[in-house]
Amino acid sequence: MDNYETFNEVLVRLFRDIMDIEQKAIITPEFRNITNNDMHVIEAIGIGAPKNMSAIARELSVTVGTLTIAMNSLVKKGYVVRTRGKEDRRIVYISLSDKGRRAYEHHAEFHRQMIDSMKEELTPQELDVLYKALTKLNRWFRELNQ
Repeated sequence: MDNYETFNEVLVRLFRDIMDIEQKAIITPEFRNITNNDMHVIEAIGIGAPKNMSAIARELSVTVGTLTIAMNSLVKKGYVVRTRGKEDRRIVYISLSDKGRRAYEHHAEFHRQMIDSMKEELTPQELDVLYKALTKLNRWFRELNQ
């Protein structure tokens, strides 16, 4: 068996399938106007303390300019709220609206189901090996992206 071809096929198919299935899973009557990209911005904003644009852009590995385009769309769609800093009015903080929080939870539930399903199929030893392999792969992608 040619490992290169096998790994390439599995990784490419897995990435594509996750993106396609995730897109279908997030489209509901309530969230019909949202994209995978929108959802990942919502995920980066999170449900914790408000964040500034630079922090969100860093987390997503995009420029602030690129993020601004997505943010304008999410504000217009009602998922995100911009608030000026109390101490420094030049700083804009980003947080999720109630609709944005519902979208965040909806997306998080998809991920929980995906992980739970995977965990049901694998032994503890297989999960450990998979975790180590994915961690190394993730590290390689992150180093490549710097």
